[in-house]
Amino acid sequence: MGLTQGELAQAAGVSQPLVSQMQRGTRAVTDDVLTRIAQATGTPMSFFEIDPVDLPTDTLAFRKKAGTSAREVERVEATVREAYRVAAGLIAETRVRRTRLPRAEGDLGMDDIEELAGLTRDALGLARDGVVGHVIRACEGAGIPVVPLVLVDAQGNGEEIVVGHSGASCWRGAGDPMLVSYFSAGSGDRQRFTTAHELGHLVLHPARRGLLDAPTAEVEAHRFAGAFLLPRERAAEAFDGPLMLRDFAALKKRWGVSIQALINRAHDLGHVDAARRESLYKQLSARGWRAAEPVTVHPEQPALMRAMLTRRYGEQPSLLQAAEDVALHPVLLRSLAPDVDAAAGPRRENAPVISLGERRIGRENRLRAL
Repeated sequence: MGLTQGELAQAAGVSQPLVSQMQRGTRAVTDDVLTRIAQATGTPMSFFEIDPVDLPTDTLAFRKKAGTSAREVERVEATVREAYRVAAGLIAETRVRRTRLPRAEGDLGMDDIEELAGLTRDALGLARDGVVGHVIRACEGAGIPVVPLVLVDAQGNGEEIVVGHSGASCWRGAGDPMLVSYFSAGSGDRQRFTTAHELGHLVLHPARRGLLDAPTAEVEAHRFAGAFLLPRERAAEAFDGPLMLRDFAALKKRWGVSIQALINRAHDLGHVDAARRESLYKQLSARGWRAAEPVTVHPEQPALMRAMLTRRYGEQPSLLQAAEDVALHPVLLRSLAPDVDAAAGPRRENAPVISLGERRIGRENRLRAL
């Protein structure tokens, strides 16, 4: 929630030194203090008892602007970790089947990334040369939840995340569930590329975790996203001959990829040189299309998280009850599982419910997470 110790203490009506001592573990955390904090922040009491997920820092792919504060980064990372914990728990409870993705290893060239994008299409049951009609549902069909994220502020309201990047992805280890998240839907073409970009991280970097902090990781994920959304063979046809901006706009309508991403894809594959790319970008700027491109691509809607909640709690799930059970602020849970037509999402056979687990942990750790 972005609260300092002092702000949290003031909201809960306790002293700041008391909160500090409880976080450090030098003083026992009491039910009375937790109740005050829970009531002041709208957080369910179960939040303080749940086992936090062990998510290694080098399995969270997230880029931020150079000027982003450490506090903002910590908030985003904490939010993503909680989202992963809930998603992984629901996947286990509802026994969602997960598809094994291709796994990149060792040094990669750009041709390798192009092939891995094709193999990912194979794994997701997509034709190698067709338009990906719904990127989010393709991921969800493979058992990868795609969730929109908001930050919860001190008043318990949702606020948009602005930290310099559109999405994040994470996993815990080999064979464990994966998660893709996006921070603001924006235009549909941006959202589709963001989802494909984060899918690229899940294919390219679990076995190459040391690269996640390197600039090459983003370059690789961008190349993967372009190859996944517009395969090289079809790109050769699409970019045949001299192309004007109106031609790129027509391709955007066909493939659901932004004009800017299409220009970069054409450059990556050698269909336009650096000078032509620069000229096209100048034309985009002159027309005001860098900020608002023509051709509307509507945002996609995720469904898997809501479908899992529906399977767990019934057709009209109580988010308050679900929030208590999964130990998450209800505003954040609502953002993770938007109310869309769950029937349009992946269909799975009903399965027995498995408890999320009731292991108790040091409450000071959960105070720190809050």
